[in-house]
Formats: sequence, C-alpha cells, structure tokens
Amino acid sequence: MSESTLITRRRLLQAGGAVMLLSLSRVGCAAAPTIVAVRSWPSNTYTRVTLESSEKLKFRSFTMQNPDRVVIDIEGVQLNAALRDVGNAILGDDPYIRAARAGQFDPNTVRLVLDVKAPVNPQVFTLPPVSEYRHRLVIDLYPTHSADPLLALLNDYNNGKIQNDVATPPPARDKDVAPSRQPDRGRREFLVMLDPGHGGEDPGAIGPSGAREKDVVLAIAKQLKRRIDATPGMRVMLTRDDDIFIPLGVRVAKARKANADLFISIHADAFTTPAANGSSVFTLSDKGATSTAAKWLAKTQNDADLIGGVRIDAGRDRYLAHTLLDLTQTATINDSMRLAKSVLGEIGDINRLHSGKVEQAGFAVLKAPDIPSILVETAFISNPAEEARLVTSSHQAKIADAILTGVKRYASRTNSIVARS
Repeated sequence: MSESTLITRRRLLQAGGAVMLLSLSRVGCAAAPTIVAVRSWPSNTYTRVTLESSEKLKFRSFTMQNPDRVVIDIEGVQLNAALRDVGNAILGDDPYIRAARAGQFDPNTVRLVLDVKAPVNPQVFTLPPVSEYRHRLVIDLYPTHSADPLLALLNDYNNGKIQNDVATPPPARDKDVAPSRQPDRGRREFLVMLDPGHGGEDPGAIGPSGAREKDVVLAIAKQLKRRIDATPGMRVMLTRDDDIFIPLGVRVAKARKANADLFISIHADAFTTPAANGSSVFTLSDKGATSTAAKWLAKTQNDADLIGGVRIDAGRDRYLAHTLLDLTQTATINDSMRLAKSVLGEIGDINRLHSGKVEQAGFAVLKAPDIPSILVETAFISNPAEEARLVTSSHQAKIADAILTGVKRYASRTNSIVARS
C-alpha cells in the first residue's frame, strides 16, 4: 500500500471521527431556550412580570440607580419578537414600572431592563411547567417602603416566616358553643373576610365563551362587600381587591391577622364535562372528601399556588398542614358547617344545587384553625348556560344577596352581630 493511500485513509478516519463527535455533541446539547410570551400584572401591592419560555432560563438580576431600574440578564437566549415587544406588555397605569426594554447584550445574553418609578425590592425566580404554562421566569417588584399589611404578609411568606409564626389555636370547645372569640367582642364590628379565588397569572377556570373565574368572583365579592358594609354591625375585608395573585397561605394569614369572624372563599369552577351544573358550599374535611367531585374540586383549588407561582415550595408551608388536628379539637368545623348550611339554603333559591347538602374536602384555603370558613362554588363556569348568567351584574347581585342573607342568618343564630358604635 502506497504512502499516499495511507494518508488518504487516515484523513477519512479523522474526518469521520470529527463528524461522529459533532453529532454526539449535538445530541447531548439541550435546545436553546426561546421566550414565547411576556405578561405583567400590576397592582398597588406589587407588580409581577413573567417571561414564559421553552426551557428553564438561567439569569442574574441586579438593581441600578440614577435612574432607578431593575436589570435581568438572561443567558443562552436570542432576542426575538416577544422580547422586542416587552414594552407593550407593561400597562400605562402600572404603579411601579415606567417602561421596559430588551436588547442583545452579547452573543449569548439578552438584557431586560425595567425602568421603575421608585426604588423597589425585586424578587426573581423560576417556575417549572404547570397546567397550560411552560417554564416561567418570574419578576416580582415590591415597594421598599409600604404601609400595606398585605405586603408585609407576602414578605413574611416569601421569607418562610408565616409557617413558623402561627398563633396557638384556642383551647378545645364544646361542639355546641359558638366561636370562643365572640364573648370578648365588645362593640367591635363583625368582620367577614371575603376571598375571591385565583387572580393574576392564575385565571382559575375558563368558560366556553372565555369568561375567567378570577374576574367573575372578584365582581361578586365587590358586590357582596358593598352589601355587608351597609349592614349595621358588619364590615368586610378582601383578600384581594384587584387582579393580583395571592398565595393560599397568605389569604388564610390575612384573615387571622385581621381577627376575622368568618372566612368565605368565592369560586366559579369547572368540571371535566360541560354538563356539570349547580351551586355548592364546602367546608373543610378532616376525614377526606365527601364525594369524588368534592375531591377533584379541592385539588384544582389547592393547585392555585402552583399555577399562580410561589417563590418557596408550597410543601414546606406547615401553616396549611398543621391545623387539621387542631380543628378536630375545636368547634371551628361545626361552626363552619352551620354557616355553610345557612348559605347553601339561600343559594338554592337562585340556582340549582349541585348537591343538596354541604360538601367537605381538604381545601387548603379553609384551614384557619379558629375562623369558621366556607368555600362557595357559585356555579360551574364550564357550563355554557351558567357561564352566561355568571358574567351578568344582575346575577352576580343575586349571588351576593343570597350569601349575605345566609351570613346574617348564621350571625343572628350565634348572637354575633353587634350594633355600630
């Protein structure tokens, strides 16, 4: 064999090896992330911006001054239409963000800049895919100074403090005695905490015509608030009063912090078939769900933290996990059942009942150990006929009136309402 032949074969083998190595390297490399959507949710408490991507994003974030801005460098990403349009994702009335822009900082990095109206405390984190969402990079902008008590609770929750700072539940009470806080009420008004479900990036259930649960239940809650506030001896607080995501643990903590007398979570859920219809009222169960539908609905509501996105692992939140034993040792579940029956009876006058009795399941948002708590499923938004009614102000008013009547009936039976001073 000639020397030239040997050289030719050697070169072919080297070339083949290079091609094989290149092919193997391509197989081992993950696809570069692509930003597929940018969204924002402004509120007076905080603003959230999310970047949805095909793969998990690597990033670093920092703040700059003169002018104030938040900078996020995203690695392994190329500027595309979604990023170029980031400025249009910021609403003009955003309390914290003045403007947003993105550019290709270097061949491997996109820099996102949020011009802010005042110094902020940014919290930036990633979320894994859940529901219809893919990977998300979340940018929460909190004010550095605020008197908003909800912001304080959110900060405690994000720092893992809420689950470690739970007040000792009240001592055991006889099952036929009203909540122990009531004899000490003096002339304080009867406080109802209304909890419109979902919010922000968690739309809740979506009806066949596009109605979103989070919008419907907020509208109902605001109508109910006006009615309760106009009732002598009663007043209302809301866990959220605009389109904002609030973790389940914070909703419960807000009710306890305010020393609420009742907690009412309002929903308009969906089921696996559009034929499902009717209203329901739920209380917490310490023995499992009372029906398959109740178990399914509880799971969809308890997944809200995964969809809305919380910074810490929801599984670490002992605040929502520790209370079941305490609840079985107090009258809270019994009081919740009384309230639920009163509200269910009134709801049944304006809509078909999905179940003629109060249902029970392990709803995380009902786990305050010392506050009678119920969850009202006003109707199935997945049912076309019920969706059409739910979006009308007149039907929302009927729901609000029914819940108010049920609350007043419960309060009168327990001598809870004290006249305005």
